[in-house]
Amino acid sequence: MKVVVTGGGGFIGSAIVRHLLEKGDHLTVIGRSRYPFLEKLGVCCRRGDIADAVFMAESLKGAELVFHVAAKAGIWGRKKEFERINITGTENCIRACLENGVPALVYTSTPSVVFDGEDIEGGNESLPYAGRPLCHYAATKIVAEQRLLAASCRKLKTTAIRPHLVWGPGDPHLLPRLFERARKGKLKIIGSGTNRVDITYIDNVVHAHVQAGQNLLAEGTAAGRAFFIGQEKPIVLWQWINALLGQAGLKPVTRRIPHGCAYLIGTLLEGAYRAMSLRGEPPMTRFVAQQLSRSHWFDHGAAREIFGYAPRITVNEGMEHLT
Repeated sequence: MKVVVTGGGGFIGSAIVRHLLEKGDHLTVIGRSRYPFLEKLGVCCRRGDIADAVFMAESLKGAELVFHVAAKAGIWGRKKEFERINITGTENCIRACLENGVPALVYTSTPSVVFDGEDIEGGNESLPYAGRPLCHYAATKIVAEQRLLAASCRKLKTTAIRPHLVWGPGDPHLLPRLFERARKGKLKIIGSGTNRVDITYIDNVVHAHVQAGQNLLAEGTAAGRAFFIGQEKPIVLWQWINALLGQAGLKPVTRRIPHGCAYLIGTLLEGAYRAMSLRGEPPMTRFVAQQLSRSHWFDHGAAREIFGYAPRITVNEGMEHLT
């Protein structure tokens, strides 16, 4: 089968690519750069911009299944750039699928689309989209997911997977940033430190995407729907962070800051960075203050029922794979 993966050079995308290569599929990766490590595996790499509709239409010719993983992530940056990549890029992917007769499209979304800054404990897909998202990433992913799911039809079946805090070997984002801040003594427990969250090991993320794609190509019961996925159970965030730090030979986080104080600091820093056009990312934002102090874990029953999702790698097994 010919499969196209946008963002196939990234953490999630490249893991999906490797898995599908092992199955014998023919892979094309769309990305902003060359990926020699994928080319060596026999992957066709097309370098370009997903916000370019002509490029996308050309790149999806002959595809039988598309995984749209590419996105501008992060908690800070120019709104127009988030909109260009996350919204326009997704619209172009949908349009290119329709123009080329691609029957199935799996989209990598995020639980941030429903996070309004309050605790979520065992929430399911009936949760409404956030009415006041605290960063451009979440706001644009909401719009992109809505448009992708609304596009699902007989000709093109679409679905969205919402993995939470993806981690594992080769992670270039979550764990490296965590370790860097810990080494610099910049980590503090925000709030009570007892908040529970979902995390998702990379192999489980791949597993869910592939299962969802198979469903769309067969019975199609996942079409037009979004799905939360995660580990077998939520973890206490700061306990897990300290376990990771200990495994890396770093000191545990013990210093604390009240949630309200962290949120106020984030508000002030965001204002200062905008007013003075400062480069880089504020050391604290409102979104980070909420994410690190609130509980946000979800019911994965829909994914289990519709396409048989269950984590193949447990949290403990994942931790062992990091060593």
